[in-house]
Amino acid sequence: MTLERPTPREMLDVALAEAVTGAGEGGIPIGAALFVDGELLGSGHNRRVQLDSPIHHGETDCLMSAGRHPASVYARATMVTTLSPCDMCTGAILLYKIPHVVIGENTTFLGGEELLRSRGVTVTVLDDARCIDMMTAFIAAKPELWHEDISV
Repeated sequence: MTLERPTPREMLDVALAEAVTGAGEGGIPIGAALFVDGELLGSGHNRRVQLDSPIHHGETDCLMSAGRHPASVYARATMVTTLSPCDMCTGAILLYKIPHVVIGENTTFLGGEELLRSRGVTVTVLDDARCIDMMTAFIAAKPELWHEDISV
């Protein structure tokens, strides 16, 4: 029996559900999911507001959810995020040598994609309308919170 791996859009659905959860908690609607060999290892969402934390972005919360693993696990992983990763999250992806990143959208924010590519990471941008609409609405409603999140 052959198990089918989820498509990038199916993986994004997990990250998007996390982003919706974060928004429902009064936080910033960014979610992430870590898949290894097609299986979900962990997921998370931006919880800076909820935890009064400077470092709980979607990707870092996802890595915490996934737990500790040897380098061989991360070497087979795909990080899926609703928004182009900021410099901190880009650094975490590079630190753990995650070879593939799937991004829901980079229209509202363009993060460290070129740095990721320059270090050999495969970057797939889906231009997902759901992600774009969610961030556009959030930025319009709470610009001061968004600017705090990206240090503007």
